[in-house]
Amino acid sequence: MAQPASSQLAKKSKDAKGPRALGLIEISSDGKARLVPIAIMVDGKFYDAGAYKASPVPLALWNDTVYEGEKTGVPQGLFTVAEAMRTGSNNWFGAGNWRPAGSEPKPRKVAAKPKMGDEDEGPPMLRRSDATKPDTPKPAEPTSTPSPDDKKPTGGGTAAPGSTTPANPPTQTTSPAPSTASDQAPDASAPSDANDDDPNRPILKRGKTGTQSAAHPEVGASTGVIRRPVTASSKAPAAKATTQSIPAISDAAGPDPRPYSYDIKPDEEEKYRKGMLALASDALLARMKEISPPPTTTKSPNRPIAARRPAKPAKPTFDNVQFHAFDLWNTNEPIFVLSATAHAPAASGVPADSTSQPYYVTIVAKKNIYDELRKLYTGVTDQQHLDMTPRLELIDAVDADGDGRGELLFRRITDTGPAWGVYRAGADQLFPLFEGTPPGQ
Repeated sequence: MAQPASSQLAKKSKDAKGPRALGLIEISSDGKARLVPIAIMVDGKFYDAGAYKASPVPLALWNDTVYEGEKTGVPQGLFTVAEAMRTGSNNWFGAGNWRPAGSEPKPRKVAAKPKMGDEDEGPPMLRRSDATKPDTPKPAEPTSTPSPDDKKPTGGGTAAPGSTTPANPPTQTTSPAPSTASDQAPDASAPSDANDDDPNRPILKRGKTGTQSAAHPEVGASTGVIRRPVTASSKAPAAKATTQSIPAISDAAGPDPRPYSYDIKPDEEEKYRKGMLALASDALLARMKEISPPPTTTKSPNRPIAARRPAKPAKPTFDNVQFHAFDLWNTNEPIFVLSATAHAPAASGVPADSTSQPYYVTIVAKKNIYDELRKLYTGVTDQQHLDMTPRLELIDAVDADGDGRGELLFRRITDTGPAWGVYRAGADQLFPLFEGTPPGQ
């Protein structure tokens, strides 16, 4: 039973030849986006996307290359590379346009109002500005000979309905000109307060300020419409916002994306979270014994046996705990990833200067058939040992090789700088598919 399954998985990996590029879309708080190339697979082998065929521009950053952003396998939008740029010696990134999913223009707006026969194919809203054009020829219309029905309205004349005095016809022919101006004056002053309270009033769309009342010095100030440029106080929250990172795939013949999230109940999440923290605590205490073993103490023959037993070490404390659950193979077998900043306890027997520095712990484990956690990767390091053990920061789960299964994308922080790493979760450990070289190496 196991042999056909393994051959089937190997066939899927063999069919995925590429080229298939993996990148990271970074969206800043102001909406600008750029693409950082990570890895590119060609003929089943991974290469550094920032250096592969960089003559002079890397293949992954050619113009008009489209990347699909995915969060845990769910599409988020499209990024189109417009220009390849470089900072430093070999730090490439792509500048381009980011279009979130669902922001595509609706097809019905393309052929709106075909009966109008106008050359302008824009939406009907843009043609509302033509409504003011017929106002100019209106004064010329009343100059024609008035009909007898025009004498009946009481527009200011004092003559009787049956009167035929010659004084009224001249006043009737000349009165429409001032009446046209008087009709527009009340429309611009009397309903001004009502128009200012309407966020969809034509004044905002046509850019006019004549109908704006003196009570509102700024256009749309009473309706809550956001103004540009914004004030310094409104810029402060935007400056504190963090950059959003979304993995992206560019592959014309790759498989359809599938979600890699694992649905877990709150009580189960708390259970596995505590189990992962217990594994992290054991790993940290074991690492601390390797770095600085506890000092030896002389045994006193007069002390009782119970007093000679070593006390249990205190548990460390954890900050910035991040817990994630993935279903990478879509087999309902979860993979748990926990990363945290740990602080060693003061009563653990290590020197005081070692307990003040923080430790970075990353644990990857899976649940077996006995509902137990089996460790796949354990990484404990500090700022002084990044050359030996890099610090791993989880980015997301993504299908890097195009075989339909998810891999774990990490940012690897070393003593010479950050790099990238793509790992596949196996039965007993994590297998590296790609590990980038830091810029300093």
